[in-house]
Amino acid sequence: MPSEAFDCIISGGRLIDPETGRDEVADVGVRDGGIVQIGRIPEADGMRRIDATGRVVCPGFIDLHAHGQCVAADWMQAFDGVTTTLELEVGVLPVGAWYERQENAGRVLNYGASASWIFARKQVMAGIVPDPGRHPMEMMGEGADNRGGWSSEVAGARAVEDICSVIEAGLREGGIGIGIAHGYAPGAGIKEMTRVCDLAARHAAPTFTHIAHMANADPLSSEDSYVRIIGLAAATGAHMHICHLNSTSLHDIARCRALIQRAQARGLPVTVEAYPYGTGSTVISASFFAATDFPERTGSGYDSIELIHNRQHLRDRADLLSARDADPAALVAWHFLDIESEPAFQNLLDLSVLYPGGIIASDAMPWVEPDGAIYRGEEWPLPRRLSSHPRSAGTFTKFIGEYCRDRSKIGLVEALAKCTVLPARLIESCSPEMKRKGRLQEGCDADILVLDPATIAARASFSDMTAPAAGVEALLVGGRPVILDGRLDARARPGRALRGRGPAHA
Repeated sequence: MPSEAFDCIISGGRLIDPETGRDEVADVGVRDGGIVQIGRIPEADGMRRIDATGRVVCPGFIDLHAHGQCVAADWMQAFDGVTTTLELEVGVLPVGAWYERQENAGRVLNYGASASWIFARKQVMAGIVPDPGRHPMEMMGEGADNRGGWSSEVAGARAVEDICSVIEAGLREGGIGIGIAHGYAPGAGIKEMTRVCDLAARHAAPTFTHIAHMANADPLSSEDSYVRIIGLAAATGAHMHICHLNSTSLHDIARCRALIQRAQARGLPVTVEAYPYGTGSTVISASFFAATDFPERTGSGYDSIELIHNRQHLRDRADLLSARDADPAALVAWHFLDIESEPAFQNLLDLSVLYPGGIIASDAMPWVEPDGAIYRGEEWPLPRRLSSHPRSAGTFTKFIGEYCRDRSKIGLVEALAKCTVLPARLIESCSPEMKRKGRLQEGCDADILVLDPATIAARASFSDMTAPAAGVEALLVGGRPVILDGRLDARARPGRALRGRGPAHA
């Protein structure tokens, strides 16, 4: 193929395709948003050529669990090597209106969302109608007064029918599976869950599940919740994807991991993800924080909960309730495995991050102002006054830099698979476009990452949250450069919507 047939050529890099195991020095020719040739491509005058000598060229990372969902969040994730960022755990409603708003606003990375079970539950039981103009994390804080019992009560038969109808409408509008944030409405009964999972199985749509209970003591322990998920997979045939194995297992990661592995060995459709931090993040109104025996059940004191916008650690339950009442949607960090004070916790975290066949997903949070309001601006670099969680800026780069290069816990090809082809395969059943992503092959989409294996690393910390990750030298989304020579093109908006099959599949 003549060189003039390409929009750009990435030359001389170490090409790694985790699906085929291809690992060689070669060139990549890109045209019309796709990869059209891999091999030796001759020089040509005037051709845009990205010199990748001494660098790794691989598929862009696919994040199944990203709550940022805006341009500023996209920029930070671009430096983390991400080309596709999906809101699948919480999800959105109404799905069609959410996609329309993203398209009208313009996005940097490819984007998509699931149909939200918890927002359907709030709508049916509490009359809280989802507003596509509000951020999903803002909607998570709505109804903190538990009106209608949406969080704590079992839904009646008619309510379950209505909840499933709302979810199914979301699937028909293009939702990628069903987001089941069960931990925020632990009162939901097994009859409701089986009906929701029946719906997922009927649509060949995965579920993305936050387990119902997070505790290291019975009754209602994390182990109990994992057994329930395994049972739902066996009874309904639904693909149950477990979100953040690390933070939901708390100190029982080893036992919970063993249960899931046994279920997989029996052929059950259960998968997992994790992120390489011992600190989680959520809204302060999460029901598990308000439990009267929170410290005893989780092994964490109230001082392990930190308000993100002002870095204040809570003192006691009264302090928690006061902060929740002031702003139910306030984001908090929960230091459930404080590795700095207890180095042995690193081994527990490793069990989740290195789970065989497990996926890396960030659970990236939105960026917030000092008053706790979600940032919707588009300033670059991001203002240092903003806060989030370090994982919002450096999940994948931390994983590759720390687990692969620095600690030699995993080989590079296997590490890249956990960030690319494994998440792509998980959602191919309901989003066929994913068959062209997460791979570095001719005919696939040109969502391509060029990284420096010697310098790739997360730089964000709780004292410097807006520091972009290091080591991403080029990032192409649909063939268009977002980052070149380590510099961001803040004007680029090549992101495209990824949807579920919708009505044609239903």
